[in-house]
Amino acid sequence: MFDQKRINDLPVHQAAPRSAAPALQGLLVADFTHFVAGPLATMTLADFGADVIKIEAPGRGDDFRHYPTVDPEIPAQGGAFLWSNRNKKSLTLDMKSEAGLAIAKDLIAQADVLVENFSSGVMERFGLDYGTCAQLNPRLIYCSVSAYGREGPYADRLGFDPIAQAESGFISMNGYADRQGVRTGAAVMDVATAMTAANAILLALIARQRDGKGQHIEVALLDTAVLMTGFGAMQHLTTGYEPQRNGNTSPDTCPSGVFMSQDKPFYINCGNDKIYQRLFEQVLDRADLANDPVLSQRANRLKNREYLFEVMNEAFSKQPWSHWAPRLRSANVPHGQVKTLGEALASDEVRSRDLVTRIPHPVKGWVPNIGTPIRMSRTPAVMPTAAPALGADTKTILHDVLRYDDSRVTELRAAGAFGSMPAGADEAVAETVTP
Repeated sequence: MFDQKRINDLPVHQAAPRSAAPALQGLLVADFTHFVAGPLATMTLADFGADVIKIEAPGRGDDFRHYPTVDPEIPAQGGAFLWSNRNKKSLTLDMKSEAGLAIAKDLIAQADVLVENFSSGVMERFGLDYGTCAQLNPRLIYCSVSAYGREGPYADRLGFDPIAQAESGFISMNGYADRQGVRTGAAVMDVATAMTAANAILLALIARQRDGKGQHIEVALLDTAVLMTGFGAMQHLTTGYEPQRNGNTSPDTCPSGVFMSQDKPFYINCGNDKIYQRLFEQVLDRADLANDPVLSQRANRLKNREYLFEVMNEAFSKQPWSHWAPRLRSANVPHGQVKTLGEALASDEVRSRDLVTRIPHPVKGWVPNIGTPIRMSRTPAVMPTAAPALGADTKTILHDVLRYDDSRVTELRAAGAFGSMPAGADEAVAETVTP
């Protein structure tokens, strides 16, 4: 059950002023995605004005609709689904029926972009592979998101975020040296893959402006995960070095890590010698260590990490975080309190960016919203709308986008395009939210 009191305490989302139409206004996107990486990519397009039509199977729809937290009043719009499907429309189609497939092809023929992240071979079985869709629409940008790519010996393998973290070497780099590596709690590979896919789509649209031609784009979780290992990959390729697990410390800078004040943990990152000197001279009042001819050199500090940490922990433990935070800020030392997720979302820093707000919902009244990180002065993100109920926009899409008349809609329903309908169901198809 959603905590409606908590939600109602959030500020109402305010529309950003704009001096031009949304950046992607007029762009039509056929969204065949589910779970995380695909939907987040298409949501980025929708945030900036694209008309994103999410095609879902009748009855259950995207399985991500049912991930916790789920509210019984809106059982197919759990918190996870609301997070990744803002500003979209939902069209329910039975893709196993000829009538449903015909509607999908009509939509693809008009679309600028198609995004899919099914298992390899699924779109081919539907007859919606890139080659077929390109014949329907030569200007189509067709983006495939997969685990290991659509070609090659591993194209048939299923893969999810933690598998990509494992197989890329990412897990081996994270955690503590005395135990197995750990995955991140957040689905970072899915999120990064979504960002990569959105970038790739925009690049393809720019290329199409030049020559009028569409193209096939591939974005794979594994490829993105290898990139996410950071410069450690190039360190290995140039020297054979295997990055080690260092917990919260850094193998490259010192002192960097988590420290404890009287009441709160916090992170300090001394990325260079000058930051180290400011930390010890202006924050800790240890000018002797700040200007020590040995410790003022980064490489030497790495060798003396235990000693420096001992000095810092002893000093920091004598005062609360409210004492240290302003001193660290005044000295321009990179720092941050180690917060729970709840503390972070309610923090002054997050609130100052208007990142967490509430937006209207037709059933709940209000639902939370986490804003896009992209800020544009002339063409900001559109005013957000909550993720749609399953099939909520079917009627509108059929009539306003595909220009079907009522007789055509009735014919398609009889042919099973929208799945099985209960006896006495409304003729208007749009009410197929729960067929």
